[in-house]
Amino acid sequence: MKVTEHIKKADGKTLFSFEIIPPQKGRSIQELYNNIDPLMEFNPPFIDVTTSREQYVYIDKGEGLLDRKITRMRPGTVGICAAIKHKYNVDTVPHVLCGGFTKEETEYLLVDCHYLGIDNVMALRGDAMSHQKYFEPSKGGNNYATDLVAQIQNLNCGKYLHEVIESDHKSDFCIGVAGYPEKHMEAPSMLADLRRLKEKVDAGADYVVTQMFFDNKKYFEFVDKAKEAGIDVPIIPGIKPLAVKRHLQILPQVFKIDLPETLVDEVEKCKDNKQVRQVGIEWAIKQSEELKKAGVPVLHYYSMGKSDNIKAIASQLF
Repeated sequence: MKVTEHIKKADGKTLFSFEIIPPQKGRSIQELYNNIDPLMEFNPPFIDVTTSREQYVYIDKGEGLLDRKITRMRPGTVGICAAIKHKYNVDTVPHVLCGGFTKEETEYLLVDCHYLGIDNVMALRGDAMSHQKYFEPSKGGNNYATDLVAQIQNLNCGKYLHEVIESDHKSDFCIGVAGYPEKHMEAPSMLADLRRLKEKVDAGADYVVTQMFFDNKKYFEFVDKAKEAGIDVPIIPGIKPLAVKRHLQILPQVFKIDLPETLVDEVEKCKDNKQVRQVGIEWAIKQSEELKKAGVPVLHYYSMGKSDNIKAIASQLF
C-alpha cells in the first residue's frame, strides 16, 4: 500500500514509522531484525531503508603502489526491503539516489522494486562523496532529485529510458522526497529551497519527509510556507533523538541545523552518554507529543539501526 493511502486510511490519526540503515557487508541481517522486532508493537505502516553511496578504498599492491577501487559498504537496500516486507508483512520504502547510479541502473532498481511489490520509493539526490567538497552528478545519472522524481514518474506512465511500453502492468510508485525546515545547506535562501521542493512535487512527488529538527516551531513555519508556495502534499516530520554528547557538534556541522539552547544546556549537564541518551528521549517525547497534538500525518523516526530509544519514545505516544 502507498504511504499516502496509509495516511488517508488513518483518517487523521498520527501514524508511527521509522528509518533503518542496512548492515555493513558481512554482517547478519538478524542484527537488523533484532532492532526492528521491539518496534513492531507500534504497528508501523511502513519502514524506510536507506541507500549508501559508493566510496573509494585503496588496496595495497606492494612496492608502495595503491589501487583505487569503488565499493559500497552497506549494499542490499532492495533485498532488505523485500526481506522486511516478507517477514513482518509491512510496507517498505527503499531510498533511491541520484549520486552513484546511472539512469539505467536506477531503472533496473525500480523494475526490481515493482516485481517485488514495493509500492513506495524515496527519491533523493544524495550527498557528495567524501573526497568532494560539493555534490557532483554521476556520469550518466540524474543531476537533481527533481530529475529522479521525473524518471520514476515516467516509469509509472510506461515511459522507459529508451522506449514507451504500452502495458496494463505499469508501476505505480508513491514517491517521497526530502524537505528541509531549516533549508538545505546548499540553498541560498528558504524561498529558493521551497521553489526546489515545489519543483519536485510538480514533477510527481506524493509526500515529503523532513530532515531532522529539534524545534517544532521551525517545522510548523516550514509547513505554512510550503502551503503558501502551493505545496499541498503531506509533510511528515522527521525526528532524531540525541544519543551522545558529540551530537552537539556533529549534527549542526553535518546537517547545518540549530539546536535549541535549552536542549544544549541539558546535554552539557550530563556526566555520560547514558544521561545524554535519556535527555534525547525526553526531548523527542515532548517534540512528538506537540506534533501529534497538531495532527501531523506520521511521526517518522531516524533510528540509525538502534531501537531502544525509539521504543522508549513510542511507548509514550502509541
